[in-house]
Parts: sequence; structure tokens; C-alpha cells
Amino acid sequence: MFDVCLLGTGGMMPVPGRNLSSLILRYGGVSILVDCGEGTQVPLQKLGWGFLNIDTIFFTHYHADHIMGLPGIIYQMINQERKKKLNLIGPEGIDVLKNLLNVLFVEMPFEVEYTELKDEDSLNVGGIAVKNAVMQHTSLCLAYSFEVKRLPKFDAKKAKELNIPVEYWHRLQHGESIAKDGNIMYTPEMVLGSDRKGLKVSYSTDTRPTKDLIKLAENSDLFVGEGMYGDPSDAEKAVKKYHSTFLETALVAKEANVKELWLTHFSPSLKNPDKYLKYAKDVFENSVVGFDMMTKELRFKNS
Repeated sequence: MFDVCLLGTGGMMPVPGRNLSSLILRYGGVSILVDCGEGTQVPLQKLGWGFLNIDTIFFTHYHADHIMGLPGIIYQMINQERKKKLNLIGPEGIDVLKNLLNVLFVEMPFEVEYTELKDEDSLNVGGIAVKNAVMQHTSLCLAYSFEVKRLPKFDAKKAKELNIPVEYWHRLQHGESIAKDGNIMYTPEMVLGSDRKGLKVSYSTDTRPTKDLIKLAENSDLFVGEGMYGDPSDAEKAVKKYHSTFLETALVAKEANVKELWLTHFSPSLKNPDKYLKYAKDVFENSVVGFDMMTKELRFKNS
């Protein structure tokens, strides 16, 4: 299972009933947090997935509404006696986080590692493959995709016919060849079927629609995308401020062939996002207005 929760859906500043944009993903006991604006620790407590399971926090960019919840999360981790290293990852400029924590925490009881990503860097966190792409915003901003790969189907019947010992099956399924005395005895190709589709979630806020975003989000099971403005008449404002309308992000979802779109990162002036959902659904039917604590459990298809 690949679990996703939209902790907050607001942009710029929190308003009553709407936390600032943040996403958490969980797979195999490891959690990844994406952005943490002011007060993110509150929905995290409500969710109950735990602070100590957060392995890595990714940042799209370093505007205040995406980073100011970090000290509160660190306090929670300290209070829960965290010992494991915490990874903070984002675009160039991550020293702003390091300076913030150095001022607030004289002594840190656990290691914090800071990593700056370049465009299209990829890495693996707890079995989740993470990719990024640079967006169009007023500061350097990244969008991310998170993908859980699925192993090819193991053909136990064929393995038995080939008299392959059971103790080798796990290694073969994970792509490892079996050798003895320097000679290859068994290879994964002998017992594995074709590749199977994994699970993919993409996340982007604070950007104009771009070809790089379409490429990054391609074939996502879930795309969580920018919805700063609902009314198409605000398109000129979106261009000027490097944001997107519901309609524009829905077009990205359509071009990227995603399965589902959650709109998020709403302007504080957007009091009733549902009023404008029709503009997204006109071009991409499976569009949804995101809400705080919106949760989804993604599962592999039986095949």
C-alpha cells in the first residue's frame, strides 16, 4: 500500500479551516513529507502516522508558506526523543533552512543532513523513487514525482520445473543472478515475467503549466497540482504571479495522462473552490478539489 494525505491546501497564509499546503506519503513504514508551512505539525498530529517515521522532508522552494512549519516539527521530534538522522532536501538555497534551525536549536539531539537537488536529479527514499523538475515561479521551485516500483511477477511453476532451490527465489525476484564457483547458475530472466506498473504520485505548487511538469507527472496515479485561482478570468493574474488556474492545471493532468487530479494551494481569497471545479472537469473529468486531511490508499492491481 502507498498512502497519501494532503495535510493542507492553502497558499500564502493559513486561514480558518485551511492549513498551508503540505503532503505526506507513506510506504513500507517510511514517511516522506513535502513542504511544511506554518502549523503543519497540527494536521500531522491529527493524522497519527507519527513524527519519528518521517525519513525525509522535501521542499518545493523556500517561501515562508512552505517552510515555516519546520521548527514545530523539529520540536515534536525532539520531544519524542528522535535519534535517527533527518534528511532535508530541496533546490539550491537550502542554507536558509540550516540557518533557521541553527538559530532556534542550540543543540540538536539527532543529525540533520541537507541536500540540494539539481534539475532532474533522482534518488531513492525507503523504496520510493523520487524525481524532480524545475518549475516556473518567482524563485527556484521544484515539482516532484514519487514512484513505488513493482517487481515483475515471479513464475514459481517455472522455477520448480528448472529445479531452482527455494532459497534463491527471493534474490532472483529482486533481479540478482545466482553464481557458484564463478559460474552463473540462475538468472532473473529465467523465472520473471514482464514488467508490471508501479504506483506514482506527483506534486506541484507555485508554477505556471510547463512541458517539464507534464513530463514529470506523466502516467501518475495521482497528481496533486496547483490551484491558486479557480476563475478562468484570473488567468492574467496567474501569468503575472507565476501561478496556475484550475483550468490550466487540469490541462496538464490531461496531457500527462494521469488517473486523478487533486487541486490544492488555493489563494486565501478563494473562499469556495468547489464553485470553480467545473472549469477543471470540463477538460479533465477526474478532477477533485482537495481538502485538508484528504487521504488516499493506492494499491497495486492484481496481475
